[in-house]
Amino acid sequence: MRRSMLFLPGNNPNMLINGNCLGADAIIFDLEDAVSPAEKDAARILVRNTLRYMDFGGCERIVRINSIDTPYWKKDLSTILPWKPDMILLPKTGAAADAQAVDAYLTELEQQLGMEPNTVALMPLIETAMGVENAFSIATAAKRVRALFLGAEDLTTDLQCKRTKESKEIFYARTRLVMAARAAGVEVYDTPFIDINDDIGIREDAAFAKDLGFSGKVSISPRHVEVINEVFSPTQSEIDYAYEVLDAIALAKKQGKGAISLRGKMIDAPIVTRAQQTISMAMALGLGREEA
Repeated sequence: MRRSMLFLPGNNPNMLINGNCLGADAIIFDLEDAVSPAEKDAARILVRNTLRYMDFGGCERIVRINSIDTPYWKKDLSTILPWKPDMILLPKTGAAADAQAVDAYLTELEQQLGMEPNTVALMPLIETAMGVENAFSIATAAKRVRALFLGAEDLTTDLQCKRTKESKEIFYARTRLVMAARAAGVEVYDTPFIDINDDIGIREDAAFAKDLGFSGKVSISPRHVEVINEVFSPTQSEIDYAYEVLDAIALAKKQGKGAISLRGKMIDAPIVTRAQQTISMAMALGLGREEA
């Protein structure tokens, strides 16, 4: 389960060692934008040592490497892969070929290290107009691609428009990525909310992203993590209704009925699927009911 992902600068030891205490489902160790060229080597070593020595428990460990148009990305991967991060975040992915180039190098490294193929997953970061238009081909570029992530800051620069808290300028990109990811059978994550001090805004923005179909949301501030987790978790009423749906279906089968209604509405396959998804997440969060 990955409701929230929190960026941590790869050159900030204090934040890195406290990453597992910040409440996020996943931590993104950033070797790209948060790190100046002069600090790339030091940050790479720091992230490597963090992966090697720190126990993050159930918190997923993701590393954002540098983009493939830089001289840094292969060294990023060769340095950190021996310590088995859960996922690699590939910035500025504009085409399937970008993901395939990283996939090929990861495969080579996994073989050298005696790791099973596709041990380390890949999440392309879509932050250009070209990337948005190629979203489906990127999502299906390789087996290790498990998710897409929308990056709105660079995208709006590429679009030559202003980045706003209302985010109307990225509506198309949001829906395009959700559609591509769901069609490809991978997860999809929304861009960070840009105002770390707007507590109302982050809740509204996260709720809107959830309504669009995003799996979760990324944050640049620990302050937003709790709200994101809450928004992307099922409520107790949603959990109760999901169990009602499955109970009604079980009763209908027992009685030999082909159709069943609940609360005045027919229960069809999509409703059952949503109920199963809700219960699956509730169980992962320890909120499901105990079976007799």
